[in-house]
Amino acid sequence: MLKYFEPFNKNNTNPPRFPMYLNRIFNYWTSNQSPIQKSEMYFFASGIIVTSFLPTIILHPYMMGVTHLGMKIRIACSSLIYRKALRIDIAALGGETVGHCVNLLAIDVNKFDITPLFFHYIWVSPLQTLLCFYCLWREIKIAAAIGMISIAIFIPIQVIFAFKIIKFRAQTAVQTDERLRHTNEFIQGMQVLKMYAWEYPLAKLIHKIRSEEMKYLKPASYIRGLFMSFILFTTRLGIFLSCMSHVMYGGKLTASKMFFIVAHYFILRQTMTVYFPQGVAQVAEAYVSIKRIEAFMKIHETSIGDPSVLDPKNTQAIFRSVTPNDLLSVGALLQKGVFMNNIIVKYGDYVCINDLTANIVPGQLTAVIGPIGAGKSALLNTILGELIPSFGDIKVNGIVSYASQEAWLFSGSVRANILFGEYFDRIRYREVVTVCTLIRDFTLLPFGDRTIVGERGASLSGGQRARVNLARAVYKKADIYLLDDPLSAVDPNVALQLFTNCITGYLKSKAVVLVTHQLQFLQSAQQVIVMEDGNILGRGTYNELESSGINFTRLLHTTPVPVTETYSEPPEPRLQPRSLSLVGKQSSTIIPEEVDEIRTYGKMGSYVYKEYIKSGGNCCVILIVTLMFLFTQFFASGCDLFVAKWAQLEEKRASLGTAESLGFWNVLTRKDCILVFFILIMGDATFAISRSFIFYSVCIRAAVRLHDRMFSSILHAKMTFFHTNPSGRILNRFSKDIGAIDEALPSSLIDTIQICLNLVGAVIVIGVCHYLLIIPTVLVIVMFIALRNYYLRTSRSVKRLDAITRSPIFTHINATIQGLITVRSEGKESILLEEFDELQDIQSSAYFYFLSTSRAFGYWLDIICCCYITTVTLFYTFTEIEGEGPSTGLAITQAIGLIGVFQWGMRQSAEVESHMTSVERVLEFIYEVEQEPPLESTPDQKPPPSWPKYGKLEFQNFSLRYDVVGSPVLNNLNITIHPREKVGIVGRTGAGKSTLISSLFRLGYESGLLLIDGIDISKMGLHDLRKKISIIPQEPVLFSGTLRYNLDPFDEYHDGLLVAALVDVEIKVAVINGAACLKLIISEGGQNLSVGQRQLICLARAIVRNNKILVMDEATANVDPTTDFLIQQTIRTKFKHCTVLTIAHRLATVMDSDRILVLDAGNVVEFDHPHILLQNSDGLLSQLVLKTGTSMAKQLKKTAEKSYSQAKSDTYEGDDEMDLDQSNSRKQ
Repeated sequence: MLKYFEPFNKNNTNPPRFPMYLNRIFNYWTSNQSPIQKSEMYFFASGIIVTSFLPTIILHPYMMGVTHLGMKIRIACSSLIYRKALRIDIAALGGETVGHCVNLLAIDVNKFDITPLFFHYIWVSPLQTLLCFYCLWREIKIAAAIGMISIAIFIPIQVIFAFKIIKFRAQTAVQTDERLRHTNEFIQGMQVLKMYAWEYPLAKLIHKIRSEEMKYLKPASYIRGLFMSFILFTTRLGIFLSCMSHVMYGGKLTASKMFFIVAHYFILRQTMTVYFPQGVAQVAEAYVSIKRIEAFMKIHETSIGDPSVLDPKNTQAIFRSVTPNDLLSVGALLQKGVFMNNIIVKYGDYVCINDLTANIVPGQLTAVIGPIGAGKSALLNTILGELIPSFGDIKVNGIVSYASQEAWLFSGSVRANILFGEYFDRIRYREVVTVCTLIRDFTLLPFGDRTIVGERGASLSGGQRARVNLARAVYKKADIYLLDDPLSAVDPNVALQLFTNCITGYLKSKAVVLVTHQLQFLQSAQQVIVMEDGNILGRGTYNELESSGINFTRLLHTTPVPVTETYSEPPEPRLQPRSLSLVGKQSSTIIPEEVDEIRTYGKMGSYVYKEYIKSGGNCCVILIVTLMFLFTQFFASGCDLFVAKWAQLEEKRASLGTAESLGFWNVLTRKDCILVFFILIMGDATFAISRSFIFYSVCIRAAVRLHDRMFSSILHAKMTFFHTNPSGRILNRFSKDIGAIDEALPSSLIDTIQICLNLVGAVIVIGVCHYLLIIPTVLVIVMFIALRNYYLRTSRSVKRLDAITRSPIFTHINATIQGLITVRSEGKESILLEEFDELQDIQSSAYFYFLSTSRAFGYWLDIICCCYITTVTLFYTFTEIEGEGPSTGLAITQAIGLIGVFQWGMRQSAEVESHMTSVERVLEFIYEVEQEPPLESTPDQKPPPSWPKYGKLEFQNFSLRYDVVGSPVLNNLNITIHPREKVGIVGRTGAGKSTLISSLFRLGYESGLLLIDGIDISKMGLHDLRKKISIIPQEPVLFSGTLRYNLDPFDEYHDGLLVAALVDVEIKVAVINGAACLKLIISEGGQNLSVGQRQLICLARAIVRNNKILVMDEATANVDPTTDFLIQQTIRTKFKHCTVLTIAHRLATVMDSDRILVLDAGNVVEFDHPHILLQNSDGLLSQLVLKTGTSMAKQLKKTAEKSYSQAKSDTYEGDDEMDLDQSNSRKQ
């Protein structure tokens, strides 16, 4: 602009017009131009330099601000999702809650991190296009419109494809939810899954869901690839059309005009073909995420608990109450307790409580009994307010404490699980752990009550988990205690102590509701409620019910006895005030720590890239992809070079009439130039699109294979891995890391490769313009690589830290949802919310480090780029090379084009390495997780198809530990279990009963021999072993899907056999509906069924498999005695010719066994027929029997004596047959 005011500009023959920087500087060195003063050229050169530095200084603070804003939005949405999870209604918990929440937190909210960065380009890009069009119009008139139309055509195309991405993204997210839900289920039930040898069908299920996920992810990826292709040919197509139109309309195509056009289209190349489609795509994906979060927020909420977690202004928490008005009633507050009047409660359409009227007041023990599915747990949920009566009135006055039927423990110390946010009262804590019989367990645990129990109490036995769960409820100071079957998971001795010392002792002045199947305790209850199918059969004292004419004895089956006449064992040692830490085997100075997550340190190994490439395809595929990239860049750089030659031809012919000085190029006419340019552009477009499709296909194949390999590795991992790694760690890799490999990594990788080839092409073009420019170019590249390596040393570790700090978030939300009813009943939402926010703060600090370092890296890269532009511009400014206008224009426009591309390429290469940490973390699980022995036997070790024919078990000097360095849980067992023998296994909680069962399935580290029918099981494949043993586990595990799928995932059996098995175990829906019941949908974890119903389904599985060996681990703990009796009858009938091992806390269940194995601390204490063992009054079995009560003890002894009389006449025919078979085989 200042040239118009300079005196010597009067000699300039150029007409007055708006100055165009690039146009004027190119004119300076072009031959036969009107005079342009050197001072003017210096001014414009300075303008190029200043306008290169200025955007860099402004842009990066802006980008830091918007990415920080995106991080804040993500954190806010994550917190909102968790707060909503705390308020979800109980009916919604049977859906896809865990997988859905994890997917929202792992993938959906992360869209907000990047969306603000590109959002403004949606309006900036069209505006910039209009400004460029205005500038071009002033220079080339109508030709500018023709070129711009070609650019404009791609805008609606991109918008249409963006809507397609919305559609595919929404469909992909649904499948990802489903995959994560099933993956979480499998992780939670991994031990049972391994025992059933169900790895293959479940892997097949996940593979099927993953294939559905890929069906929608593939087209979305191809669209992203198409967007990436636009950058290579759309602007070049605009240049071609503008130049061709300008020439066709009679205009002169000079260097100034050519590179004026090129420079403006290069501006649009970044905005319209990179940032605009990125903005459209990111906004589209963010829109899908917003709609998914919105749908989650619309899930029905509970009316109880702390509403302030979602609405801070609503501070009036409603705990364990149905309506706020009830609590505000002054009259209702006069007496503590629960008052129910003709209530009818529905769970969905099912009536779970029909017309109940009852009062529960302090000093009263109310026992709730009934068969499985009667509505007992529903009654407790109604009192808690989780279920709301559709008719009638209920008032809950006072503070309520709740112990769930399935023990809920979170990853933390035993003490933390008991206190659960309550103030630590030394005296009360001592009393509670005493009455809950935990002192002896604390002395056995390595760090006493400071021992880390792991997720869901993985390091504790079932009985220990139940008592810790009970201790948490008892420790809370409350008026009403709701105890959902806390006695079923412990042995009779412990159950008696808990009932006497805790329920009727420590809580005697409180209102206590006890759901139980331990009917011997009923006479101690002041009120008994009898339920069946939601109906109230009777209510009153035990004597009233017995004389009421109700068929009460049918439900009891076993005569109840008073519990006060038998308990004579001295109480457990009381804690001394100075021993509150309850130190176990380790020193009190040692603080227990959770096992760290698997993590790689230092520089990322090249093997990560090799594994990723190998997963994508073989050498031929990789070679094809490489050639496609090279050909694409060849045509792109060819277009740029040809533009300069065409401009030179036009200039020479316009000024001299000929272009003979250009040699070969002189043979090209104007039409030839247009044709060559068109061919180059079409070749560029064809190869760019084809390359993108092939590249994304390879990346998708790599993602699928890496996921499948990781899932296979997890399926075959040792159980120690699951004991030491919370589910959040595993889910983090299946969600966040797999999500990065699916979507983020391919986009970053293709961008990096494309930009690197673009840089190489630009360097070659600049070198062709003038060889001296190669020196600063090489110098800049060296500086970039050095800066990149320096940055990666930090970003690599920060990115790994970011990934690791996400795992506890997923673990936390998983544990929260599993124990949501307990959390709300205890009013601890705010505590868990604080912990979640703290975990988010830790993760956010790691991510903010990553943002800051990456932005600083990009800033310094741009500064170096600006210096490079300065060098190129000053080179042509101070070296007067006559007639080099086209070369000058080509070099400077290429250098300006590099300013964004160069730093973006380096940043994207660093981003690729950051995303490759996800591949690295997946490979860690593939290669570093300790695997189980092979699933299939080698041909020489494969057992016969009929094995085991008899079911004889021999333990010879057998020991088992769960950890390589841990102490043995089973010590030097030497026992033999004969074919067809029914063996009961009893002992204190933590004695090693379940561990003995685990040894049959090789779930630990064994030493010694375990023979089945004379064959060493350690030498055969795990599937050959596990498929031949039926198991009914201690914790019934069901997977979401149909009832049929849960019984027979291999589709090996016909419907009739499955229905018959369900009928055998008294599943009513099978009796009523027949084969139609197999279509019944089981929700996540079987939450739409009671625990007892789940156990019956597990029993039906065992009947279906019909193996020679059956193992029952507390299989009837959560069923009523009548059902228990029917199940035992079924087992005696269906498994008459099988070897049956039964772990039971109800001695009546095993008292008619052929022999009873008594364990204590992993050692065999007694092993013989129960009648013989009972002759020893000092024996452990005798002591256990005595503690069940005098009447019950007599009944148990009578059962044992009757069984012994029958057994005396029997011989172990199976042993004789087996010996005969072995003798015959030796003779042969």
